[in-house]
Parts: sequence; structure tokens; C-alpha cells
Amino acid sequence: MNIESFKVFCDLCDTGSFSRAAEASDITQSAVSQQIRNVEKQFGVPLVDRSSNIFTLTPEGLVYLSACRDILARYDSLGTRFRIARGALDGELRLASVISIALHNLPPVLKQFRKTHPGVEVKVNYRKAEEIYSAVRDGHADLGLVAYPKARPGMRAFTCWQERLVLVLPPGHPLSGKRPITLNQLQGQRFVALLPETPTRQHLDRFLKKAGVKVTYVAELDNIETVKAAVAAEQALSIVPESSIRQEIRQGTLTSRLIQADRMWRPMGAITRRPLPEKASLLEFLSLLAPRAKALLPLKTK
Repeated sequence: MNIESFKVFCDLCDTGSFSRAAEASDITQSAVSQQIRNVEKQFGVPLVDRSSNIFTLTPEGLVYLSACRDILARYDSLGTRFRIARGALDGELRLASVISIALHNLPPVLKQFRKTHPGVEVKVNYRKAEEIYSAVRDGHADLGLVAYPKARPGMRAFTCWQERLVLVLPPGHPLSGKRPITLNQLQGQRFVALLPETPTRQHLDRFLKKAGVKVTYVAELDNIETVKAAVAAEQALSIVPESSIRQEIRQGTLTSRLIQADRMWRPMGAITRRPLPEKASLLEFLSLLAPRAKALLPLKTK
């Protein structure tokens, strides 16, 4: 077996015709048949259901087809991998990110990537979560960064970070202190929150409802930066990722308390198209985001 034989079998399955597969590889139809019989003989399994008048693969044939596509994808990606190994990356990498991740989690990764690959122009667009899913799906962004990443049709998702959610409040608030706060202490409190359709807000709404805790929302905003400003202006509370308020804590404009409850963590991660484009800069950037990004490689290509 060689690379060409894998390609021939894929062509046969794509066209459903021995003659068209032969034409695509510039060989004879009998050569196509012989290649398949050689594989069947080697493994002792049938690949094609010859009892049917319509071209049909056996279960073993489907397994072999998947293996062929995987091998061809690995082979086709060698050029990309050689470029990564040489560090010879260029072109444009388009990222779409929610504001909180772009400001507080992404910078160290960007700094490392730009230092290692100065030839790549990285563009970061600040978007709302649904806009990011649409941008990635439609090919307007190579990679999306969102909270609570979820796979969708034609898209894959994986988690890069898990960040603790904390209660944020203005200095001097009655709930200020050092000890962790309980959920029951939030009952009836004035709250600033993200818009109801945002994943983080939906998670917190479900969490508070399950605990039987009701709060009063005095403002609903579209990103965590404006939420922080509203907490100070409204003298209210909010629940936000811990990293997003480090600067305000240092400056003394806001304070925070841990929440004594399970699942007070926000997963954050990346979304990409499926199959993943064989774009060298994208593959390299993914490898920096999280160790599990390595598991995405190699991927099948169309």
C-alpha cells in the first residue's frame, strides 16, 4: 500500500464508480479493482459489498475509508507542520473574542505568539458570544474565544481555562469582609449582571435558582467591564471572573469575596470550524492555548 492507493480508495467512495476513480488517478479500472482486492486479501476482510447493484461499503470498508482519509490528512498537513517546525509562519490570523477574555486571559498568549512568530499579523475583534460563533462558522474568524464554549454543527470547542467566579462589591458595602460569603446572604440583594442571553449570566441564573436565591437586578449590561463600573455607580453587587477585577482590587475601587459554593468556576475556551483549516498560524496558536489543543492535531481536511 502507498499514498496513491489510499487516494484511489477515497476517490472510489466519493464517486461510487470504479471508472471515475480510475480516471481521477489516471489508471485503469482493473487496476482500481486489483488494489482493493489486494487490501482485502491482506487483511482478510471485504471492503465492498459485491452482492448489491449499488456501490456500498461493508462495515470494514467504512473503517478503512476513515483510516484512508486520516492518513491522507496527515500527509497533506506535512507542509504545514514543516513550516511550524521552522518557525516560518506569516500571513494573518483572525481572532474573535469576548472582551473579558481578550483583556484578561489572552494577552500572555498573544505576547508569546507574537514574539515567536513576528511574521504573523494577529487581529483581535471584540465581539459578543453569538457574534463570535457566527463569525467562526461563516469563516470571518479563524478562532473564537468564549466562555462556556460549546460545540455546534460544523464547529468544535474545547476548554482552555477554568476561572473562579467571585462576588464583587463596592468598598464599605455591608457584605464586605474576608470570610467567604454564603449564597443565602445574597437573598434580595441589588445586583448588576450581564445580559440574560450571555452564557455566564445563564449559568449564574440557573445556579441561583437551584439554590432558591432571588436577587434584584438593577442593571443588565453586555460585558464585564461595564458591569464593574456599574457596581461602583449603583453601590450594588455582581459575580464576575476573579482575574477581571485584579486592577480594581489593587486600586481599592472595588473589593471581592469568595463564595462558599460548588461550581463557582467559569470555563473559557476556543471554538473552531470542523474540520479545522490547515492554517499553520492557527495550529500553532491553538497549541499555545492549552495542552489539550495538541489533541486536535492532526485533523481531517476536505
